[in-house]
Amino acid sequence: MNTDAMTAKMASGDGFIAALDQSGGSTPKALKGYGVDEGAWNTEEEMFGLIHEMRSRIIRSSVFTGEKVIGAILFERTMDGTVDGAQTPAALIAKGVVPFIKIDKGLEDEVNGCQLMKPMPDLDALLEKSKALGVYGTKERSVINSANREGIAAVVKQQFEVGQQVLSHGMMPIIEPEVNIKSETRAECDAILLDEILKNLDALPEGQQVMLKLSLPVVPGTFDALVDHPKVLRVVALSGGYERPEACVELAKNRGIIASFSRALLQDLRAHMSDEDFDASLGGAIDEIYTGSTQKAV
Repeated sequence: MNTDAMTAKMASGDGFIAALDQSGGSTPKALKGYGVDEGAWNTEEEMFGLIHEMRSRIIRSSVFTGEKVIGAILFERTMDGTVDGAQTPAALIAKGVVPFIKIDKGLEDEVNGCQLMKPMPDLDALLEKSKALGVYGTKERSVINSANREGIAAVVKQQFEVGQQVLSHGMMPIIEPEVNIKSETRAECDAILLDEILKNLDALPEGQQVMLKLSLPVVPGTFDALVDHPKVLRVVALSGGYERPEACVELAKNRGIIASFSRALLQDLRAHMSDEDFDASLGGAIDEIYTGSTQKAV
């Protein structure tokens, strides 16, 4: 796939994006969910080797193809690794899956009910390396915990500034201002976030597009204006802590939005599974998320 083919797949392909981007802080939790306890490694390198093997097993699985999984988000170490001798982005592209890279370095402490992204001083170098490996786009995450307009405006402003840096390298940013689904003011957060995103979209130069990764809204259809916006290539949703069945039900209530799930995709996979059982479990999860992404209840 060349860049134009990847853009076309992201714009209108049936399927969803797999988020395989747990970073250093969340890797032990991801491994524990996979059935690998902390005693299984002694060094950080060994820990990352184990998580890479998990991700490699997913990518090489016969059920993990571009037919239903149209994209995958990678952690930098995963991108730098190989799957059966091929660079991970190339292995994905060979299966018809568009590769993205997680670029944020974690979150700042909460201010005005929100958490901005930490500085990314080496971002230009990471973008150059990623693009050279065939990576199509990026993903960058902030968190909104309460309905504070000043805080939400700052989150969205920073997201679009980073997005412009990504666009300047000829890559597609997935802007992710996550609303905490446990927030007591979720509906108000959704409304303010929509308003702030629309302001920033209107300020984008003509011809530029971004992707958006959003928490599933309290009120289905809240983000219809973003789905329809000419400067938005695609809107995707995170599971945000929902179990997979509930996440897929909520996803199906929102037209035009596809999944970009992590834990909800991987939650039933275990290291001890035979390849047959592993593929069956992964295939069932893929089918369920694909259905929520493509068969809408609206």
